[in-house]
Order: sequence, then structure tokens, then C-alpha cells
Amino acid sequence: MKILYVGAEALPFASTGGLGDVMGSLPAALASSDESLDVRAVMPLYSKIAPMYRDKMTKIAEFTVRLGWRQQYCGVWRLVKDNVIWYFVDNEYYFKRDGLYGYYDDGERYAYFCMAVLEMMSHIGFYPDVLHANDWHTALSVIYLRRKYRYDAIRAVYTIHNIEYQGVYGKEILGDVFGLGDEDFPIVDFNGCINLTKGAIVCCDKLTTVSQKYSEEIRTPYFAHGLHSIISDYGYKTCGIVNGIDYDYYNPKNDPVLPAPGYSANYRTFAGKAQNKEALQKLFSLPANPDVPVISMISRLAPHKGLDIVKSALEDFIYHTDVQFIVLGTGEYEYENYFRYLADKYPQKVVACIQFDKVLAKQVYAGSDIFLMPSKSEPCGLSQMIASRYGAVPVVRETGGLYDTIKAYNPVTGEGNGVTFFSYDPGELLIALGRTLELYYDKVQWKKLVRNAMNSDFTWGASAAKYLELYKNLG
Repeated sequence: MKILYVGAEALPFASTGGLGDVMGSLPAALASSDESLDVRAVMPLYSKIAPMYRDKMTKIAEFTVRLGWRQQYCGVWRLVKDNVIWYFVDNEYYFKRDGLYGYYDDGERYAYFCMAVLEMMSHIGFYPDVLHANDWHTALSVIYLRRKYRYDAIRAVYTIHNIEYQGVYGKEILGDVFGLGDEDFPIVDFNGCINLTKGAIVCCDKLTTVSQKYSEEIRTPYFAHGLHSIISDYGYKTCGIVNGIDYDYYNPKNDPVLPAPGYSANYRTFAGKAQNKEALQKLFSLPANPDVPVISMISRLAPHKGLDIVKSALEDFIYHTDVQFIVLGTGEYEYENYFRYLADKYPQKVVACIQFDKVLAKQVYAGSDIFLMPSKSEPCGLSQMIASRYGAVPVVRETGGLYDTIKAYNPVTGEGNGVTFFSYDPGELLIALGRTLELYYDKVQWKKLVRNAMNSDFTWGASAAKYLELYKNLG
């Protein structure tokens, strides 16, 4: 079976978030699971891709891509990594920029990329059995596959990683920018506008999301950002498969960025966890007290991450309990300033690290006892899995992938890998944190809970097997 993944980003080449983690991990996991599979992936050749990867690439094709009235150069570069053949679409006009997204012409940039992916097939002699597109940037690859190229033998899978971002544009650019005709408008039409995600949903053979719970949630108005009726109409081809994480990259046994690597769920080799906690407390000038629980949040500071209820509950909790709280992330000024205010008011208890730093994030995971993730919505979430891997017990709200991956700890049975709450309410959050502290001070129960969290299986193996089964059943 030949599979082509299409994505706007991928680790380790160029990435801004969870989509890059998935694109960087899933193809490799699938390729390693079955040697008979021919797994390939394609993404833009961004200027930020490091020379260490560029120097290993080989140019294999160049041609012209016609998009509307435009005729644009396209080069295709090839690189093999982890048994996956990677293709990089080269066009400096579109991709030689400081960042990946956020430009006025993003619609045109990714329309070009999607058209290039389809044009590329004849030039490199590779026609996949399955084309797997990811998020709105690649939605047009599915639409072009069905509406322009009509490669009926190629089955199309479309994954929604976050339905909030749909690729919505005015009807007037249907032909000029996207190269589609009036006959194609009903496919992408949603409320009189072009909605690329809607078009991909209509055209794909299978629609997936990044957790089973999220696939159910987006059929409701609360979660779907307007697309609930479309998701419901095509519910027969919708399913959810939870993401995994890279256990080699996130590994407390040998992570070189940790002050004290070498610990695991085995308590004979667990001393490193306490050493990382002490190092973290010293790094942020907090009292280095092993008995005081360290709670952390590593997050984009945005409303859907649960910051509203955190803002309502956290100061009261900080004031009345002997805890330390560390937040790492950037986002909306309202939340950045709130955490700065807490850090100024409680300098011995609160640290506001308003930045994005992957190395520091690992050190915070490893040094924390408790990881807070009270999201309003969370398609899958990776942070709760990473925190578990490093022995920080997740406290999460029961939504999306958080519901699928973290189960409430039961002191009677000893089952469960975290603490959960259901209602999006600051009172519920406070109750959950209170339960967590009760467990923390019961050292017997806490050891069981930490061990359960660290022993949770969040590898890509199980998810890759589900995707392979899905591909085989496409017909």
C-alpha cells in the first residue's frame, strides 16, 4: 500500500504546534510497523528548514504549476528519514518567509501547495493508494483530487486537528485564487462563502479527528464553530483516532536537557524526579522545598485553554494553599498580564514565564508534581501525555482528547492516571485541585498515581495500527 501524507508543517523540519508533531511522528510510526508499506509525506520547503536537512535533500523534479491565471515555478526535493520518503515543494515567492502562517495571502500560498502536490505525482511517477490531508491548509488537495484531477483510484482521508480554523474566504476568489469553477462552488459553499474544510469533508472518503471524543463533540454547535450540521450529515464517514507522542524525544531516562535525567516509573530509579524538581525551584528562585507541590501549566494563553476559569479560581487557591505555580507560554495580553500580576504579588509561590521555549518546557514537565490542563475544548492535546511521561500528574477537564487519554484515579482500585473534572466551572476546578492535593500528601496513593501516569501508553504504535486499518477498509 502506498500512502502520501500532506501537511503544512512537520517536525523536525518546521513546526508551530501539534500538527507538526503528528506529521513528524505518524508517517514514521506507520512505516516502522509494516515494511511492505510505502509511506511518503510532502510539505512546503520553508526557509526556516535547517541546513542540516537541506544539505541532505536531492532535487528530483521541477515544473510549472498553473493556478487560476498564475503560472508558478515548482521544484520538488527529496529526503529519506525514518523509512519515510519526504518531498518538499520549493517556491521562494510563497515559502521564503520568516514564519509559516499568518500572511495576507495564506489562501493563495496553500492553494498553490495543494495544486503542486497533485501535479507532482506525474512528474515523480508516484500515485498513492491513499492521500491523507491534514487541516485546512491541505483541504484543497482533497478537493482538487476529486474535482479537477479525478484520480478515482486514490482514496482520500482528511483529518481535522482543530475545527476552529477552517479556511474561510469570499466567493469572489473562487477562480482567481483557488482555480475552481462555478460548478465547484456548491462543494465549498457554506453560508455564501468558500469554506475549504467543508469542501474537504464533502470530497474525502473518510473524515478523522484526533480523538474519539472530539469526533463526537464537533457534531454539536458548542464545539463545531458552525460546521456541526455538515459533520452530522457526513457522520457515517467520521471517526476519531487519538494522537500519540514520540517516546524517544520525550524520555526522562535519557533526556539531555534535564538537570537530572535517568528516572522512570520504577521507583528504584526515581530519584531524578526529585532532583529535577529542586533544580526547577532554584532556576525560578522559588523556595527549594521538596514537600511543597509544584503545579505547572504549559500552554498557549488563550480562552479555549481554560484560562477563564483559571483566572477566576487560581488566586484564591494560591492564597489558601502551600503550593508553587509555574506558567510557561504566550498568548493574549489579558492572560499574560494576569499571570505577571500573580507573580508580582506572590513571588515565593508563582512564576510567570511568558515565552515559548521547548527546552524549558521539558524541564518544567520534569520538575513539576502536577500539570494543570483545564481546557474548554481540546481536540486531542499532547501536553497531558508529555506531562504523564515525565511524572507530572495531569489535572484535566473531561473534554476531547483529555477525556480519551486521562482517567480519574480511584484510590480504592488503584486505577487511573490523573485527576479529572467535568463542568467548565471555577468551583469544579478548585475541587479537582483539592482532590489532587489530598492524593499528593498521601504518599502511598501518590506513588501509585505517578506510576500509573508514567506507565500510560501514549506511543504512536496503537494509533498507527488504527490508521492502517482505516486505510485498508477504504475500499
